Amino acid sequence: MDEPLWIDAHAPSLADLPQEGLRDRLRDATDEPVNLVVYGPEGAGKTAAVRALAEHAHEDADNDLVELNVQDFFGMTKKEVSEDPRFSQFISSKRRRNSSKADLINHVLKESASYPPVSGDYNTILLDNAEAIREDFQQALRRVMERHHEATQFIIATRQPSKLIPPIRSRCFPVSVRSPTPDEITDVLRDIVEAEGVEYDEDGIEFVAGYADGDLRKAVLGAQTTAEQEGEITMNTAYETLQDVGADDQIASMLDDAEAGEFTDARSTLDDLLVDDGLSGEEVLEEILRVGRSRYDGEELAELHRLAGDVEFDLHAGNSDRIQVGRLLAELGREA
Repeated sequence: MDEPLWIDAHAPSLADLPQEGLRDRLRDATDEPVNLVVYGPEGAGKTAAVRALAEHAHEDADNDLVELNVQDFFGMTKKEVSEDPRFSQFISSKRRRNSSKADLINHVLKESASYPPVSGDYNTILLDNAEAIREDFQQALRRVMERHHEATQFIIATRQPSKLIPPIRSRCFPVSVRSPTPDEITDVLRDIVEAEGVEYDEDGIEFVAGYADGDLRKAVLGAQTTAEQEGEITMNTAYETLQDVGADDQIASMLDDAEAGEFTDARSTLDDLLVDDGLSGEEVLEEILRVGRSRYDGEELAELHRLAGDVEFDLHAGNSDRIQVGRLLAELGREA
């Protein structure tokens, strides 16, 4: 998408969060900087809810909310951490040279927590996707939380609160974020689409909401994709657009599993495509090549076409679709 993402352009305020219970729970947390564990399924709106809370609680949320995506942050190399513009201001050249990656990450956590707020009395630090924090870093985080509890609010967002060590969970109030209902998602989509001036009908909006299956981010991106490709959101345009998007996701997931050697999972997706979606082996092969052209290049793409050519020949000979396309997936795993 070249246009700004609707999910960012129409970020909700605290009053606009679709889940009523969540709105009430977060309002109670704005009076003082209590630490929170915000947990719920993917796409339920955990990050958006924390940003809405920060906008409500801080005069200058752009500066007083520090967001760290744990999956990205803890996956950084030492060089990437030290050179990141968010952290480089409090990492000296001596520390950069003499510290390990673990030391740098611990230092960033300490400095982020101790940095004075631009407005108000405290900062908010969001640790997103926190299920990825290793236990040793959680222990370091616990010590930082203890030391800076008066001036820093920690909000830990996660799909798996059980991954957090008990000392951290005991220092945080739990906030459950359930998946929004289809009706709640429909209301959000209607407001966004009307603000964007896009033509729509109720059947189209309801179809997108159902397609998202409780994932609000998926719903908003699906509505935007439909609007940009078709110029309107109706049942027909949403079905045509999102059917293609869904197939791309399935094919990409199947290729990921095949390359990782997870042949059972790859074949399970293949069965879904052949049985549940009713595609023929040739149609699945065509989709693999289409997705593969945006995924591979050079020798990898040439090898994919070679394998596909062999499979296509056997499919024309009347051999089993499942066996022949499965053979291609197995070969991809072997190549990896």
